[in-house]
Amino acid sequence: MNTTRRVVITGLGTVNPLGNDVPAFWEGIRQGRSGVGAITRFDAAALDVKIAAEVKNFEPERWIEPKAARKMARFTQYAVAATAQAMQDAGLSRETINPERTGIYIGNGIGGYEIIEESMAKYLAHGPRRILPLTVPQIISNEAAGNIAMAYGIKGFALTSVTACASGTDALGAALDMIRAGRCEVCVSGGTESAITGFGIGGFQIIRALSSGFNDSPAKASRPFDRDRDGFVMGEGAGILILESLEHAQARGARIYAELAGYGVSCDAYHLTAPDPEGAGGARAITLALEDAGVARDAVQYYNAHGTSTPLNDPLETTMIKQAFGDHARRMKVSSTKSMTGHLIAAAGAVEALACVLAIRDGFYPPTINLDNQDVEGGCDLDYVPNHGVDGDIDVAASGSLGFGGHNAVVVIRRFRP
Repeated sequence: MNTTRRVVITGLGTVNPLGNDVPAFWEGIRQGRSGVGAITRFDAAALDVKIAAEVKNFEPERWIEPKAARKMARFTQYAVAATAQAMQDAGLSRETINPERTGIYIGNGIGGYEIIEESMAKYLAHGPRRILPLTVPQIISNEAAGNIAMAYGIKGFALTSVTACASGTDALGAALDMIRAGRCEVCVSGGTESAITGFGIGGFQIIRALSSGFNDSPAKASRPFDRDRDGFVMGEGAGILILESLEHAQARGARIYAELAGYGVSCDAYHLTAPDPEGAGGARAITLALEDAGVARDAVQYYNAHGTSTPLNDPLETTMIKQAFGDHARRMKVSSTKSMTGHLIAAAGAVEALACVLAIRDGFYPPTINLDNQDVEGGCDLDYVPNHGVDGDIDVAASGSLGFGGHNAVVVIRRFRP
């Protein structure tokens, strides 16, 4: 891969439980506010889990033509809305891009669960002739990328990464490689997800992945690295970054947020849902990302952890970080923004990369909220920026994602210097 071709970030957009645009999201992060609450999307009485991190007060018509929005599942609406924000932020439009030299790489893990439930109910009650006509084009994961392509006339490529909770990070890394390889000059990239339905929550509940002990205090439920954590909180939303070759961005006088400098990817080849207990795969992904970026491990000041708030993930991820960073792991700051957003599944890595960009821009280390009793005895013994964010210069940040199936992905983002 030609790593001499630099790739920069020129636009940001998001819809997530903390806010429906970048300023609202970042304000929530800086305040250490939780986006978790009681489930309102459906009646959760039959479930043990009654909380989630829902997107709130989302009005798709603000970003999407109403007729088009009605043909989209929620995960696609979120992606198209976040893309509209990011394109506007980057100063790009349908009229100003070169459609053949622009691409799309979006991560999605699950697709349109609410459409599956509604259509399956009609099928079971009335037979196949009552299946909703748009069922297939609404449920499949690639439809987010397809709808973005149609909205902006993008004809270079429109690809989808489906690697569970690593999907958004893998999409960013693959987009980085596509620009480096010269396959495009601009790429719309990130992740999107919306699986807060009875089936979605029930499916994750049955494998005991979700928090069920904080139904009466939902804002306290997502507590990575804390002794009392009992599972992750399902979230939803989208994060989109506009990536460009440095030459293209400079030629049009674009404002540059940061440089997407490196990507590392590995697979545990160990278990369907559990990470390798040795942590070697995740550590290797970190090391590969640093090597790809040409960054020494002791140059990284901030690591945005996968940090799911599950008993299994948090100490094992800490082990991965120690393996990859050595003694430096105890000097840098590590935090989990999932403590505020919940777990956005395929959108998680993209929103967390976006948080790293803003952390570099503003010199602010995001907190891990609800870290009241750090699980040091359980192996969670790093500086996780407990409860309150901290000001400080950040030149290099990394963000890691771990997905069911043993997928490990890491991106490195650094302050842009010409």
